[in-house]
Amino acid sequence: MPGEKQTAVKYYIGVDVGSASVRAALVDGFGTVVAHAEQPIQIWEPQPDHYEQSSADIWAACCSVTKEVVRGVDASQIRGLGFDATCSLVVVDKQFQPLAVNSEGQNHRNVMMWMDHRAASQVKCINATQHRVLNYVGGAMSVEMQPPKLLWIKENLPESWEKVGYFFDLPDFLSWKATGVTARSLCTVVCKWTYTSDRGWDDSFWKMIGLEDLVKDKYEKIGNHVLSPGEAVGKGLTPDAAKDLGLPEGIAVAASLIDAHAGGLGVIGADVKGHNLPCENQPITSRVAMICGTSSCHMGVSETPIFVPGVWGPYFSAMVPGLWLNEGGQSAAGKLIDHVVRGHVAFPELEAKAAASAHSIYTYLNSHLDLIKKSLPVGFLTVDLHVWPDFHGNRSPLTDLTLKGMVVGLTLSRGLDELALIYLATIQAIALGTRHILEAMQAAGHDITTLFLCGGLSKNPLFVQMHADITGKPVVLSKEVESVLVGAAILGACASGDFASIQ
Repeated sequence: MPGEKQTAVKYYIGVDVGSASVRAALVDGFGTVVAHAEQPIQIWEPQPDHYEQSSADIWAACCSVTKEVVRGVDASQIRGLGFDATCSLVVVDKQFQPLAVNSEGQNHRNVMMWMDHRAASQVKCINATQHRVLNYVGGAMSVEMQPPKLLWIKENLPESWEKVGYFFDLPDFLSWKATGVTARSLCTVVCKWTYTSDRGWDDSFWKMIGLEDLVKDKYEKIGNHVLSPGEAVGKGLTPDAAKDLGLPEGIAVAASLIDAHAGGLGVIGADVKGHNLPCENQPITSRVAMICGTSSCHMGVSETPIFVPGVWGPYFSAMVPGLWLNEGGQSAAGKLIDHVVRGHVAFPELEAKAAASAHSIYTYLNSHLDLIKKSLPVGFLTVDLHVWPDFHGNRSPLTDLTLKGMVVGLTLSRGLDELALIYLATIQAIALGTRHILEAMQAAGHDITTLFLCGGLSKNPLFVQMHADITGKPVVLSKEVESVLVGAAILGACASGDFASIQ
């Protein structure tokens, strides 16, 4: 009304660094994404199982997507900024300059990706110690965590090791880049580095695995100042970072989350009133958030610690403050579907037909399956075709990175029908892997009634339906599909002080 003072809308920015791209969103106080941008980032694969990125390339992409989402917005309305990222390892020297994680000495390639499996022999040595910290990662450390990668660098790149100033988890590198503060997030150090919220770092573990030099420098290199996710870092954006990102300096920057945890945060607290779901009047502990992207993560929270063999955690306050987190997962989900589909002899035909019908290849495959299913539900098409999905090892609950994939029931047919069937069988195999994880969690004491899905694969109706059919649980999809970005923005909103807590 004229003459009445209008309250300006407050905005929060979420920046999400996935495996292959960086995305940003401008989110309002109700959790609605009002602007969204994306930019690809580079991945180097110099040899099998080696996956590398560049922290400079990643930061440049963060800056460009952030500038894009705030274009035309009054800067005074932007209150906070939150980052999430894959749990990749960033290596810099004492002057914070990039250091090579490769024998070619390519310093700009200073990020060892989460899916890099080069440290297989190191993880074996670490697990052989049976050290007590392993109880908090399901009993065995994964090759996707940081200690084996640190040990690999020490053993294989002594020159880089000597020059190292800091090892960052990628989410912490981003909050450092924004604020100049080297504080780490409780989420990253607890989930990927063996920190515990009650005891902190365990000196005996690092000494036992041959990384006693990290203890000697009082953990300066891997972090001795730890903040809860959503806590404000330092004095907010530095002048340099503000200029890079196109934001005003001093805006609150939150302690970050790993990307899957941001997705979990973005969906697990959803309001489900009036949808007749079994979790409606149940505590949040009856829900599992599943983040389905290149890999998949299954996040369940509990009031008290639950030890699930083969499932990571229990991690205290690593996703929702005050609750314990268990995290199951599959090392290849979207990457596996892509690998199977693109490697099939009929892929060029699929690509041409999908393009001609102006649909994505997966939309086209889904409708092709509907055409050939006849009278039975689509799931029955693969009664004689089975995929074992551990092409990149098993993360949970078998925790065996040496496992390989398998397809049983192949024929001599080479057409589009066969490609559609193997695509369906691969999705079913991933859903059966999810069921295996949920059964392990339930056997250990979780009471799970409902699945909340987010991430790229949750946009594929066949993927969602197969998960509902195979787990026998209702699947909830958020109205706001960019749940990971909402989770990152929640961090920024919490850091701004506009909300009292993450909850």
